[in-house]
Amino acid sequence: MDGETRPPPAAMAGAALKVLDDDDLLIEILVRVGFPTTLVRAATVCRRWYLNASDRSFLRRFRDRHPPRLLGIYVLGDDRSVPTTRFVPMLPQPQELAAVVRRVSSNFDAYRRAPKVPTYIFGCPNGRILLCQHDGSPGTGATLGVHNMLCPEVGTTMLPPQPLLQLQNGSCYTYLDFLCKEEEGRSLSYWYLLMHSTAEGKHTMHVYFLRDCAWCMHNSAIHDIPHAPTQRQTVLAEDKIYITAGWSGITVLDLTASSFSTIRLPQGVEHGNGGAMLSRADDANRVYLIHVKELQVRIWLLKEAAWLLVDAICLHDMLASLDMSTDNNALPRISQVGDNAEFVLLEMGRSILYLDVERRTLHTVCELAKEDRYLCCIYPFMMPWPPTFPALKNDPARFSS
Repeated sequence: MDGETRPPPAAMAGAALKVLDDDDLLIEILVRVGFPTTLVRAATVCRRWYLNASDRSFLRRFRDRHPPRLLGIYVLGDDRSVPTTRFVPMLPQPQELAAVVRRVSSNFDAYRRAPKVPTYIFGCPNGRILLCQHDGSPGTGATLGVHNMLCPEVGTTMLPPQPLLQLQNGSCYTYLDFLCKEEEGRSLSYWYLLMHSTAEGKHTMHVYFLRDCAWCMHNSAIHDIPHAPTQRQTVLAEDKIYITAGWSGITVLDLTASSFSTIRLPQGVEHGNGGAMLSRADDANRVYLIHVKELQVRIWLLKEAAWLLVDAICLHDMLASLDMSTDNNALPRISQVGDNAEFVLLEMGRSILYLDVERRTLHTVCELAKEDRYLCCIYPFMMPWPPTFPALKNDPARFSS
């Protein structure tokens, strides 16, 4: 500036070096870079930057400040009883993530053309898609697989057949589900739930986990689980499984204690018909409940077996800004929710809407395809976490994957 004397280049370089040589200051800079892709590039500057950026405690802080972004959604429709699947990117995206979104979209197009057996998506855990294949042959079961969308060269990992039990007369299978749990790093553990009921109404839940390419029994527990609506939901958080039970409760299965407990929903809240859905929280002892009734979204937090109303959002003005009719024939329904109740995907008529809970914004993601008679399901695809850092020479233990 006029009248001021700029410091000599050597002094400026020395001042910058003094700042960047201070690990505490360096961490404060790195935690503000905003995107995992930027963090990976910063980690390649030098060994010290790498060690700070890939440190687990730092990564936990980075994630708290910059939660993983929604990159797109897989929309499953129904075309004359034939399931259809398409990937819809979330737009706009920051330029930093645009290339990642294009990669996911192109990899899905290539994968969709590859399978010769009918393949359906039933989940998107941490950069992967969970697949179910069935050729329709009588007497054959479905085959489950996992496909990494950001590393398609790895191929699809097929899982062993799910275990079945020899049931006594009068007993029948009443529920089964397949779950994933994120472990340290980007690895996943796989869990399988199987419930059977006797003629006397006694329900037994068996929990299996995958180890060394085989399903192993974790535990089993007996409980009187009420009949649930057709849209049963299961959420796995740390060592607890939350299962919708009946129209107005949830059952909690403690994997450590092999015990069940039942918690009633808040007064006036019921499962079914797209009115309520559970959302996983970072704390296993807590779970969110998102409830939509007419034009209001309410968010509850389960804490110490009690429900706390933590947020309420009116959709009336938001829908009006989108020129969407709010008559009783086209009220919004919950289709999917994000972890920690960060977002809600709503179905309204033939539109899919995205509600950003923190920013209080609502916008249209897409419309159902003309050939789809109705929407079957939506699966959000999030930015994978943690980021994959390049291998550090002479120090493979610091490699994060």
